Amino acid sequence: MSLLKELTALLDTLGVPAETGVFKGKAPDTYIVITPLSDTFDGYADNRPLREVQEARLSLFSKQNYRACVNRIVKALLDADITVTDRRYLGYEEESEYHHYAVDTAKHYELEE
Repeated sequence: MSLLKELTALLDTLGVPAETGVFKGKAPDTYIVITPLSDTFDGYADNRPLREVQEARLSLFSKQNYRACVNRIVKALLDADITVTDRRYLGYEEESEYHHYAVDTAKHYELEE
């Protein structure tokens, strides 16, 4: 499985609309854009990687109070064994009237033989 698929499924269960890339159509008052950050190997033995590390950023855009939504998402991520590597408020966009909050995530996947 890939981190993008896991994140999309998780956000779907939370009822938070999510896109990878640009949101299609009219954006709702609260939504997330998932952006892949990196895809690397880890845990080498005999010059072969043992794990793949996938990282992605969840960019939350909300016209309402974003804190409750962020807390729900972070709890769900941690419960799904997805590592939260960073959380930060990026600011208020006056033109669109959205608060922008980013949650960076990572997940280790064992490589299959």
